[in-house]
Amino acid sequence: MANAIYPIYKTALITAGANTSLDQNDATNGPFCALLDTGTYTYNVAHDFFNDLSGIVGTDQRITTPTAGSVSQGTFDGDNLTYTAVTGNSVEALGIYRKNSGANTTWRLVVYIDTGVTGLPVTPNGGDITVTWNASGIVTF
Repeated sequence: MANAIYPIYKTALITAGANTSLDQNDATNGPFCALLDTGTYTYNVAHDFFNDLSGIVGTDQRITTPTAGSVSQGTFDGDNLTYTAVTGNSVEALGIYRKNSGANTTWRLVVYIDTGVTGLPVTPNGGDITVTWNASGIVTF
């Protein structure tokens, strides 16, 4: 599988759906990233919300200092991530979603990333896992 923006998220953007904004920057609203074991989770164009994900490894991290258009127009970016003391299955992909204060059945899946990430795949060993985003941004819409 190659990196992909979830099609249902694109539709939500076009129709101004709720919980699509990625420029929120607090603990309950905004972009988050999950480490994914592709032996358990398989990308699917029909997936729309966080509850569709499986094979999550470690604790999801909030993408702080989210920006839209600062690297280039139409590009989303944010601070690099550090997952601490990670154990569990191997990690081959990342799932970015837009969290809100509601149930995880309302947290929109945004993008699936499994290529072009330095350090992936990785087998957790109890140490930290760092995700360093590309200098050109996380994703361009």
